Amino acid sequence: MPTIEMYTSSWCPYCVRAKALLSKKGLDVVEYNIEKDPELRREMLQRSNGARTVPQIFINDRHVIGGCDGLYALERRNELDSWLKEGVA
Repeated sequence: MPTIEMYTSSWCPYCVRAKALLSKKGLDVVEYNIEKDPELRREMLQRSNGARTVPQIFINDRHVIGGCDGLYALERRNELDSWLKEGVA
């Protein structure tokens, strides 16, 4: 199973949309709500090279540039499934 991590906030419609796509694929997401823990916001900024918007998505520790839009772009280009398989034993 791939490891999918997503930095979110409770009010973010893009977070909901990204989670819906991953759920449709039967995938579990480890969600980090940056509103509840300021340390998570700092961690997100570091991991995403300063990206401040949510969602910030990591698949097997690989950053999905563009958040929700980037995730859907990978799906449209038929690249998401290969990302999900990378790094999985």
